[in-house]
Amino acid sequence: MADKEQIGRPIVSIVDDDLSVRDSLKMLFESADFEAEVFASAEEFLSAGKLGESACLVLDVQLPGISGIELQDRLRAEGNNIAIIFVTAHPNARTRELAMHAGAIRFFSKPFNGKDLLRAVRSRL
Repeated sequence: MADKEQIGRPIVSIVDDDLSVRDSLKMLFESADFEAEVFASAEEFLSAGKLGESACLVLDVQLPGISGIELQDRLRAEGNNIAIIFVTAHPNARTRELAMHAGAIRFFSKPFNGKDLLRAVRSRL
């Protein structure tokens, strides 16, 4: 598996069940000189083997199967401290609190400003 330091551009992994969101975020990150990998579910992301290569995870809260919060909990329980930024169309204070308490670096409500998302990712690289 490739090491993050050996890759020319940082990899941002995007996990969202909405195809249009995945496509838009992929274009946004690639236009800002990131490499972007997209996944429709947490299970797809985990089975792809990209966790070790990813510099940041942009994660939807509500996903089929394993939710974004459950994925964050699982990663933290395994000792993985990848930078996680949540995006959601269904914000609520309790979910935001859980995500931030578990170490998320930002929590955005859809729609959000792409420049703000890029700034949040860059702050962690």
